[in-house]
Amino acid sequence: MNKKLIWLTAAGVLVCAPALAQDAQQLLRDKACLACHSLDNKVVGPAYKDVAKKYRGRKDAEAYLVKRIREGSTGDWGQIPMPPNTTVSEAEAHTLAKYILSLK
Repeated sequence: MNKKLIWLTAAGVLVCAPALAQDAQQLLRDKACLACHSLDNKVVGPAYKDVAKKYRGRKDAEAYLVKRIREGSTGDWGQIPMPPNTTVSEAEAHTLAKYILSLK
């Protein structure tokens, strides 16, 4: 029975993954994240794939990114600070963090 549960869980993640990507990509546009970031290349801030690579191994990666998205950050990626994103809700920040961490 455990094998079935594991398979069903994996299947559920696969089914949810496209929806997560669509929601996150819409949020990236709506919240103006793409003014400073892109998926593959550094703009003002780091590429999202680089963020994923740097933080993916952290046990608290999602929570860490949620905090950084909402409160801003300084010094993690150079001299230019990331301002707080006050229009991003906690739930939206979790969607964005999950998506960013899924990038390869």
